[in-house]
Amino acid sequence: QVQLVESGGGLVQAGGSLRLSCAASGRTFSRNSMGWFRQAPGKEREFVAAITWNSARTFYADSVKGRFTISRDNAKNTVSLQMNSLKPEDTAVYYCAARKDWLDSSQIRYEYPYWGQGTQVTVSS
Repeated sequence: QVQLVESGGGLVQAGGSLRLSCAASGRTFSRNSMGWFRQAPGKEREFVAAITWNSARTFYADSVKGRFTISRDNAKNTVSLQMNSLKPEDTAVYYCAARKDWLDSSQIRYEYPYWGQGTQVTVSS
């Protein structure tokens, strides 16, 4: 089992930056590929970024490529999402998610059994 808690959301002006963090509890974090997803009001939850359990590979949605960076620190059981050049369309609740042990990253939300409670990001124009 993995428990996830996100932090770092808030209100920022367009063009600004935020850094989201996700703290994981449990002994298996270093075995779990991790992802960030987001959900805007009235929309489906969508993939944002993912990183493999060993940080060997990262993946990004086209809409955030070049602006967002996902990283992880297995010693601290954390995964982060650095968001730069934020746009109003980035406004959403951002969720951290974990896959089961040793599985590769995925862009499909149904392949992540563990989720945090979400953190709100609001970008004003």
